[in-house]
Amino acid sequence: MLAKQLLKTAATWVTIAAFAACATTTTPQTQVAGQTPAGAPTVQEAEQFVAEAERQLMEMSERESRIAWVYSTYINYDTEWLQQRSDSAGTQARVQLATRAARYQSLNLSPELRRKIDLLRLSLTLPAPQRAGAADELAAVNTRMASTYSTGRIDYRGRQYTLDELESEMGTERNPARLAEMWTKWHDVARPMRNDYQQMVTIANEGARELGYPNVGDYWLSNYDMPPDQMEQEVERLWGQMQPFYEQLHCYVRSRLSARYGTSVQAQTGPIRADLLGNMWAQEWGNISDIVGPPTRGGYDLTRLLVAQRYDARRLTETGERFYTSLGLPELPDSFWERSQLTRPRDRDVVCHASAWDLDSRDDVRIKMCIQIDADNFQTVHHELGHNYYQRAYQGQPFLFQNGANDGFHEAIGDFVALNTTPEYLVQINLLRRNQVPPAAADNALLMRQALDKIAFLPFAIAVDQWRWRVFRGQIQPADYNTSWWQLRQHYQGITPPGGPRPADAFDPGAKYHIANNVPYLRYFLARVLQFQFYEAACQQAGWTGPLHRCTVYGNREVGERFNRMLEMGQSRPWPDALEAFTGTRQMDGSSMVHYFQPLMTWMQEQNRGRECGWDGENT
Repeated sequence: MLAKQLLKTAATWVTIAAFAACATTTTPQTQVAGQTPAGAPTVQEAEQFVAEAERQLMEMSERESRIAWVYSTYINYDTEWLQQRSDSAGTQARVQLATRAARYQSLNLSPELRRKIDLLRLSLTLPAPQRAGAADELAAVNTRMASTYSTGRIDYRGRQYTLDELESEMGTERNPARLAEMWTKWHDVARPMRNDYQQMVTIANEGARELGYPNVGDYWLSNYDMPPDQMEQEVERLWGQMQPFYEQLHCYVRSRLSARYGTSVQAQTGPIRADLLGNMWAQEWGNISDIVGPPTRGGYDLTRLLVAQRYDARRLTETGERFYTSLGLPELPDSFWERSQLTRPRDRDVVCHASAWDLDSRDDVRIKMCIQIDADNFQTVHHELGHNYYQRAYQGQPFLFQNGANDGFHEAIGDFVALNTTPEYLVQINLLRRNQVPPAAADNALLMRQALDKIAFLPFAIAVDQWRWRVFRGQIQPADYNTSWWQLRQHYQGITPPGGPRPADAFDPGAKYHIANNVPYLRYFLARVLQFQFYEAACQQAGWTGPLHRCTVYGNREVGERFNRMLEMGQSRPWPDALEAFTGTRQMDGSSMVHYFQPLMTWMQEQNRGRECGWDGENT
């Protein structure tokens, strides 16, 4: 996850501006880009405004990032106090910028100036209204929700568990009663957020309307170089390309779970019980690959390989760095190793959710993780470093263009690299011996492990933001928050909570980090699509002729050179231009994902023959 995306950060409470005068008890008021001139706006005035806004934003960015870093790595009363006031000041500053930028939207501007004006208008995750006290109120509710999530603990089996400990337990526990207990207790942690979330929606929608947008949902969807309704249709088009595969995967996994646990736990038809899927949110199912198969033939256990070679957090991260340097990209600076948080500290609460940071728009890049030595963290490190390398590549752009082509690009970069961590890659880095490489007969097992994470994730990602778009639009009212959440989860994912319907007054959406912290989630869906486009294009450039899923471009500097050209563009051009620079096409397309998984799709269709697939009364 990208922790700081310049103007649009990964969490609302990180969308902050300068916090000067920390010794005072009042929220600092930041004057941004001067006062609005009298009279009709001019192009020259717009140019001066943008130049001053970029200067001030770059100056604010470093201060806001350092406050956010301290809060995330030292959660206590004082850092929450700092965070709230910094958040409030930043929201007010960005509202001023966005409002001032709207003054120039009707002028005949150059393409570059027009793009900067539009980016300033869309510079907030949650815009606060300009009325007195609104920014403080929004900052307070956001920080409360974030802290409730990050400091959450549950009592389980005689002691308290943190979320990262629960995640590990959910991946390995096979007792349905214990799974249901962990799942239920964690989701109950989010219940106190419900009223704060309702308050946040009211305030942020008021702010969006002041900026000329009907609600925050449409404000978020305006970030993709096309109208909001067109972008929403684009998402459904892409989902339609991959939905048939998901339906086959769901059908197959349900049958295996039913065989393992019995029909009293998991029926052979209908939705899947969410807690049985090896993940707290049923968003990725790779942890149950031992149950669903197919059985591996000559496979390997990456976690065991890492443990056997005595990997620690530092070595795991260095291995990820070497992939990028093998493409010709520079080594990470010394400060990365000095300042990153690689493991959970023993003496304090921290935000353990993995994230990548750029604190000064120059060289102070970091990752914040609580690394465990396992296959998932091996992939996560490769992913997070992709954010850092993207950040370093676009340093030469003007400040407003120092971002991903769209937010899906930023997530896709590291995921594309993680796709390259194939058996051949593991051989090249001496984690796997050549005689341990699985034969072709094992391909379906390898593809299943990927599909359980990559394909299973797609409908979850859509459901998360579909819920929020509808909440912000008023189509889902507060009394229906939880009921509508599970209706969408069943519609898109075909899952249901353990123990029957959840209480209507619960707030299960808040049990997910990105909702508690107001991180737009569409980026992760787009990243799933884009990473396979990047991967197929890179393998074609490298001249790979074998099965697509066996390809790695590790060590290919020609691919790295073209890849870096796309990274260096940042957000200076519409995302289709950046996509074309690396892949040769201007449209996001799910066909690369289909190509990657086609052998498994054929196999699952055979396995599902005669089964009643689907979950809403419709067979597929």
